[in-house]
Amino acid sequence: MERIPILAMGKALLITIQVDMHDRLALALEEDLTNRIASTGARGVLIDISSLEIVDSFIGRMLDNIAAVSRVLDAETVVVGMRPAVAITLVELGLSLTGVKTALNVERGMALLRSQCATRRGTHDHRRG
Repeated sequence: MERIPILAMGKALLITIQVDMHDRLALALEEDLTNRIASTGARGVLIDISSLEIVDSFIGRMLDNIAAVSRVLDAETVVVGMRPAVAITLVELGLSLTGVKTALNVERGMALLRSQCATRRGTHDHRRG
């Protein structure tokens, strides 16, 4: 079965979805990502969906699930490259992606992750002291 590569970039994991997502591939990505977050201690997940032209309700829920699992494992999730048609579809499907932050491109997404991680690190450090 094909897999979507998960690349490590410092304390973040980068996923670039370059193929049409089907249900089994989406479930495999969710499982692979969960394992990588746990094994690497990643603090952020950046998912580039700029190649996706269509997102159905299952893929939308999968993105939401990834964000929820990432939060439980102490990692933030940012989705980048969302096309306007995909955003409209998600809204029409009633999917708010509550735990998912968005940015226009990878550069802005990484800046958002760095900012989120620095803010959380400061909060964690403050609680300890």
